[in-house]
Amino acid sequence: MSRATPATAALEKAGVPFSVIEYDYDPNAGQTGNHAAASIGEDPARVFKTLMVMVDGRPACVVVPVAATLGMKKVAAAFGGKSAEMMPPPDAERSTGFRVGGISPFGQRKRVRTALAQEALAQPYVVINGGKRGYLVRLAAADAISATGAVTADLLA
Repeated sequence: MSRATPATAALEKAGVPFSVIEYDYDPNAGQTGNHAAASIGEDPARVFKTLMVMVDGRPACVVVPVAATLGMKKVAAAFGGKSAEMMPPPDAERSTGFRVGGISPFGQRKRVRTALAQEALAQPYVVINGGKRGYLVRLAAADAISATGAVTADLLA
């Protein structure tokens, strides 16, 4: 497999089986996750977006279905915190080493606490950003959990 990004290199190092799916990223598509799902012909329930948040002032990563909306109180609770807010995009890029639209929970510059939406467990596989725009990885939810040390939680509004 190609070591195309820090995300795929991290998955390979962890011994996690995955496949790569590439598509034409459109920065003007609006909901980029929904655009990705449509572009690859995948059920949006299986395509997950990676969002960076701040929980009680500390960075964290959440991975949720592309069509879903975060419940910030639930996000805070998943990490044992009191409040959560979205991390500003420039901070997310600096923290992860990835550009917005290409942020992956795998191979981030600095490992942070991660939560995967419990909905992932009902899917035969999940599709998550592979570390650059237009580049996705398909893998089992259990493998995504093991590669990130994620907790699974109710994160949706």
